[in-house]
Amino acid sequence: MTKPFIQDLVNDMTLDEKLAQLTQLGPHYWGLDDTVDLTGPFKELNIKQHVIHSIGSVLNGIGARNVIELQTRHLQNSRQRIPLLFMADVIHGYRTILPIPLAMGASFDLAACERFAAIAAKESAAAGIHVTFSPMTDLVRDPRWGRVMETSGEDPYLNALVTASMVRGYQGNDLREKGRIAACVKHFAAYGAPEGGREYNTVDLSSGVLRDFYLPAYKAAVDAGVAMVMAAFNTIDRIPASGNKQLLRGILREEWGFGGVTIADFNSVNELIPHGAAQDGREAAELSLAAGLDIEMMSTHYLAHGAELVEQGRLDAALIDEAVIRVLELKDALGLFDNPFKDADPQADEAAEPSGEHRQAARELAAGCVVLLKNDDEVLPLKRGMKIGLAGPFAASVHVLGGWSGTGQDSAVSLYSGLAQKTSAGDILTAMTGELGSMLEGIFDVADETEEAYTRLKDCDVILVAVGENQQDTGEGGSKSCLRLSPNQEKLIWRLKDTGKPVVTIVFSGRPLELKPVLEASDALVQAWFLGTESGNALADVMFGDYNPSGRLSMSFPYTVGQIPVYYNAYQTGRPYDPEYPQVRYVTRYLDCPNDPLFCFGYGLSYSHFAYSSFAVKRSESDDVIIASIEVENSSDIAGKETVQLYIRDVSASVVRPVKELKGFRQLLLAPHEKQAVSFEITRDMLMFYGKDDQLIFEPGEFDIMIGRNSGDCSTERIWIG
Repeated sequence: MTKPFIQDLVNDMTLDEKLAQLTQLGPHYWGLDDTVDLTGPFKELNIKQHVIHSIGSVLNGIGARNVIELQTRHLQNSRQRIPLLFMADVIHGYRTILPIPLAMGASFDLAACERFAAIAAKESAAAGIHVTFSPMTDLVRDPRWGRVMETSGEDPYLNALVTASMVRGYQGNDLREKGRIAACVKHFAAYGAPEGGREYNTVDLSSGVLRDFYLPAYKAAVDAGVAMVMAAFNTIDRIPASGNKQLLRGILREEWGFGGVTIADFNSVNELIPHGAAQDGREAAELSLAAGLDIEMMSTHYLAHGAELVEQGRLDAALIDEAVIRVLELKDALGLFDNPFKDADPQADEAAEPSGEHRQAARELAAGCVVLLKNDDEVLPLKRGMKIGLAGPFAASVHVLGGWSGTGQDSAVSLYSGLAQKTSAGDILTAMTGELGSMLEGIFDVADETEEAYTRLKDCDVILVAVGENQQDTGEGGSKSCLRLSPNQEKLIWRLKDTGKPVVTIVFSGRPLELKPVLEASDALVQAWFLGTESGNALADVMFGDYNPSGRLSMSFPYTVGQIPVYYNAYQTGRPYDPEYPQVRYVTRYLDCPNDPLFCFGYGLSYSHFAYSSFAVKRSESDDVIIASIEVENSSDIAGKETVQLYIRDVSASVVRPVKELKGFRQLLLAPHEKQAVSFEITRDMLMFYGKDDQLIFEPGEFDIMIGRNSGDCSTERIWIG
């Protein structure tokens, strides 16, 4: 039920004022910088200067002082004194930069994901931000796509849980509460599936694939009460998302009951024209408004053509009113009509350093994201007093925040600095530490100083090699066709292997890379991602065993780029490959490479060792619930965390189903030699799927129940569930 004061505001608005409420522009249009001549931008976007006084929201108006000044100036000129909404991309922290979302997915820790978002919300709110364009919950199967770093991985179940946790972390129970901001889930829908992994490329999915894999996490955001949904750049069934009525009105509003605000991505209403879905700006505005897209971001076709469309009878004025009401309701939910500045606090926003509490949290969150991929002969953890060799472009780099890193200004703790806090700096010898430049700047490798590194480090007790990709080459517009380390980085690892000393390879990246070429040369292999402000300290905690690594891959790592897309939950095929019969030709296989990834979804090692036993699948007394259980024992002398994973396969159904699907997981903290039993309840709701008519159904039949340490290492039992 619309509040009377909101309905009164809408009734009092002119059509132009309503359309202005549905338009988002950058802060420079308000003339905060007196040196900027606005005549050009106004003319370019066909904006009448007085219309600015009715605009509804601002993109990237960042900084408490700027927000307060802009809001004050706006309210002085606004006829109805309707406050502005300030929105920004706060992807993994604002001042305290936290691990990239893909790394947070690898933590499998939902409480950590909620904490992650709450920290970002508190700092963003102090800077005057009301809405963050996060979480990005696009399911991704192709690491060539640069925005892999912004998602939590390849699995719909995990993505849904992480998404809901982040929405709660940003929004809390009340958006008016201090330190809370509105979340905007993106990009609706299936933006993470561009052909070839190339940014802004075509997405072409069947309805079943869309519903089975890509839609669940967006639905989880809606169920968690997310305030806003951003439409994607891509097409769905050949129609761009920003003008896709079936997507925005059909699925989102009618099917899921979403009552919040929808928003275009940057200039995406205008991009209906180069897509070939609209002839001009008028048609683009008509399609988007009719589809249910409330706010147009950084283009002005609503302003330029909305009134004309209504006057010509091409667009129902009621649709515009509904959109305006939703925007005003969000402003009211944030408390902006009572306090248009909300939590903007220049003193907190401009403090010399982020809070110590947030930095400590960043360190703890980052350590939980590190994935140990290999540890032959228990090379790790390091022992204090060892003579440590440290080489590679990320050995001493502070450029390890990751893309979309807010206001962090590359203030991360380097790996060298973190290690030096754990041991004497005199015990660390460095070589070939020149940093890797960005491909965007035409730099594709580091200088070759491998022989000097070999000579300098050959007498060390252990050698750490910090390699990876430049953080600028991840994120939006960061698509790649090759995922190998640069040639001189691979050469460095192999040459240091010639020393005969243990080599620990530490990989900094925003996506899965092709690590098979250096696997044999690495006695230990650590996936370090981009961990944010406390990167070096968190990694040092892991390297020296002060934190026992517990991360698990939320995205498969390929043997080679030629396998991509490679993911654990593929559909069953008519001619499956059986590794027991490797010579059989006419099955789905590669001749020169395994079908399986190098490291599968859910994979990760620990300094502890865990033994699984007593796997059982039983029916409850009521026969309505299946109980799957297993015992896990820490068979080592080191306390550790183990992530026990439940997978299910629907053996036969009316439509083809995946070979396995993650349906649950539990994280156990086990003391040395402690044993715990873990059980999972399996209900019919967990076994439902979208059938031939896109309706959610359950079909009785046989199911394989699997529990294990990752998607490739499970105990299995088949059972009939009716």
